[in-house]
Amino acid sequence: MHNFELISGFVGGMGLFLLGMSMMTDGLKLAAGPALESVLAWSTRTRTRGLLSGALVTALVQSSSAVTVATIGFVNAGIVGLSQAIWVLFGANVGTTMTGWLVALVGLKFEIEALALPLLGCGMLLRLTGERKRRGAFGMALAGFGILFLGIDLLRVTFIDVAAGIEMPTGTGLRGLLVHLLTGIALTVLMQSSSAALTLALTAAQSGLVSLETAAAMVIGANVGTTVTALLATIGATANARRAAAAHIVFNVWTAAFALAVLPWLVKLLGTLGAASGIGAAPAAMLALFHTIFNVLGVVLIWPIAGHLSRFLERRFRRAGEDEALPRHIDNTIIAVPALALGALEREVAHIGDIALRALEIALRDAPDTADIVRNDHRITMRLNRAVADFIVQFNRAGMSADSAARLPRILRVARYYERTAEFVVEAIETADELPRVQQEQPAALTAFVTCAELLVTAIHSARTDARIAVPEAAVLAVEEAYEHLKEHWLAAGTDGRLSVTALDARLRAASALRRALQQVYKATLMEADWRVDTFDAE
Repeated sequence: MHNFELISGFVGGMGLFLLGMSMMTDGLKLAAGPALESVLAWSTRTRTRGLLSGALVTALVQSSSAVTVATIGFVNAGIVGLSQAIWVLFGANVGTTMTGWLVALVGLKFEIEALALPLLGCGMLLRLTGERKRRGAFGMALAGFGILFLGIDLLRVTFIDVAAGIEMPTGTGLRGLLVHLLTGIALTVLMQSSSAALTLALTAAQSGLVSLETAAAMVIGANVGTTVTALLATIGATANARRAAAAHIVFNVWTAAFALAVLPWLVKLLGTLGAASGIGAAPAAMLALFHTIFNVLGVVLIWPIAGHLSRFLERRFRRAGEDEALPRHIDNTIIAVPALALGALEREVAHIGDIALRALEIALRDAPDTADIVRNDHRITMRLNRAVADFIVQFNRAGMSADSAARLPRILRVARYYERTAEFVVEAIETADELPRVQQEQPAALTAFVTCAELLVTAIHSARTDARIAVPEAAVLAVEEAYEHLKEHWLAAGTDGRLSVTALDARLRAASALRRALQQVYKATLMEADWRVDTFDAE
């Protein structure tokens, strides 16, 4: 019965803690919405700002993973360089130390029910009355906060009641430290949460199950264990995501190696600081202090070499994964942040538009060797559109706010416009291939149509590059007028016998396909203007 109480208390406590952490993180991410993206975009301009913002946002959302995947999304999108983004990642490691202080100073010091139950009740009330609204997302975070504290309390009670019957991994000296380091790594990997492993170490130390030095080794192991989560998150991800994950791994391993090397001296320093501050009798608070000190020391150590690290990583992971036919901005690492995932979708669709527009320009040149290039561009757009569709299927499962849900149909429509553009361009090329190529003077009506089409494409390029520029309506009307003149010319040529019925039909179909391609890309540009204006205003 004693073992059953231990197992059920441990499993139940960890389950409540992880459930609360998940609800709190998801709720805060949904409540933040685009604000999380804006904060991170602003924060990456300098290394100091990135470090402080990464720490602050992580402390608020209580999840370094959320901040990490958001930052990776910015790197994927090309909004910031890796050298700026890595400071947000380093700051996230410092920010996650807030969990230790939360557990040590609140979770193990106060009457939990007096704090947790009102939070849980108020949170669920907000959640039920604010479905798909920011209020509801904040309520879910509040309820998660309460559940998290209930889990901490159950763990504390379990460890106190059965402390005498627990045997933690044993060992002395270096061997003992390595055993507990591996224990911290294993717990983090199994529970997929360094905060959960840290909470377990803190409650065990507070209950007298382990010494301060032993618990410190477990805390170091929990930090290293997060690198496994980062590695798993980059499976199938882009090269940029792998570079960011590599920076995260280097920082954590570098910090852990240093902390282990000087652990005896750090423990002595903790004793001195604990005696001076009055927290020496509280092992959990001492461990929280240790967690903060060694993460801050890690930042100090990596500061001089960070520039070299980013340049080294920029030269790595260059492989077929950066091929044009593979997504540049979307991967599974950013699904966890709905606002960021939608922004990445918009940028990926804009990338598809670049390729479709390029195919249209090539088709307008009507050179003999362009057919294969156009067909390849069409294949690229089709493949990227399938990637967008797959991403949206997964994204829908993650849930989103009402504002985010309203953006999704617009993104899908623009993607469809670009897909149709590429299809019409291929149709025009293949129809033109049905005609024998003879050396003859190009009709003035055809020259006028191509000229007007090229002018419209140039205007579209300008509008897609600069949100302040609109596509002149006169350019659109000029294409329509030139098309009508060209159609009249071909019909007249067919009527008086200068063109066969087959040749007439092929020319009319080719001109119509180019015109429809221009219409599709113009519609897409108009719809894109909204999010391009938003981006311009944010800058």
